[in-house]
Amino acid sequence: MRRTRGMIAVTAAVLLSGAATSTASATQPTSASGLYAPSALVLTIAKGTSTATATVERAVTLSCAPTAGGTHPASVAACGELDSVDGEFTELPSALAYTTCTRQWDPVTAAAHGVWRGQRIAWSATYNNGCEMVASLGGGSIFAF
Repeated sequence: MRRTRGMIAVTAAVLLSGAATSTASATQPTSASGLYAPSALVLTIAKGTSTATATVERAVTLSCAPTAGGTHPASVAACGELDSVDGEFTELPSALAYTTCTRQWDPVTAAAHGVWRGQRIAWSATYNNGCEMVASLGGGSIFAF
């Protein structure tokens, strides 16, 4: 009886290890897209002072790896701008000092959530108005939607 249980255990272990091997090989990437760390973001522009309470007015998706895409109208340019600062929104060059904006208080919150080169991104910033938002983010195409 003891020998039978041992044989059953060994047989089960061999079968399970074979199943695990075949399952693992089936999940290996088969295309070149598996070679790239994901870079996909949801970008939003909202009226208000925080992402928790602001009303989202516009939102797009932006995918940058392996190729630029998503619903962003200028995905190639936006991906290029993010590449230049390695996905660090705080490093975007500000043009606010060279831009004339009104002092109107109409708060706008820009936000980006997702992954950049495999790293989680959760960024947001609030600006006095839309003009200051565009200028503070370098006047580029990332939030031009």
